[in-house]
Amino acid sequence: MKTLADLQAIKENLQSQMDLRNESHADTRIAVGMATCGIAAGARPVVTAFSDSVQEHKLHGVSVTLMGCIGLCSQEPIAEVTTPKDGKVIYVKMTPEKAKRVVEEHIIGGNVVKEYTIDNNK
Repeated sequence: MKTLADLQAIKENLQSQMDLRNESHADTRIAVGMATCGIAAGARPVVTAFSDSVQEHKLHGVSVTLMGCIGLCSQEPIAEVTTPKDGKVIYVKMTPEKAKRVVEEHIIGGNVVKEYTIDNNK
C-alpha cells in the first residue's frame, strides 16, 4: 500500500465481501454447511467459489452465509440456495466448479441445476 487510492481499493474490496454476508438486503441467500463434516468434505473452497462468483458477476441482493450441520454428513458439502422464485433448493456434494455453475445457471439464469440437488443424489 503506497497511496490513499490503494487504501481505498482495499476498503472497497473488503466492504463488498462484508456485503455478501449481510442477509438484510438479500433477496437470494446461499448458505453453505460449515460444521466439522462440511469442512472435512471440502466446504471452505465451495464458500470461496460462491463468494468469488457472486462478486465476479457483480450480483446485488445475493448473500453468501455459513450454516451449521443439517444432519446429512454423507451429502456434504451442502449448499442451500433460497430464491424468491424457487424457494429453498438443497445442493449436495458440492465442489467449487459446481458452485460456479449454480451461480451462473440458478442464480443468474433462473434454472435449478437439478443433477446437483438432494432429490437426485439419494
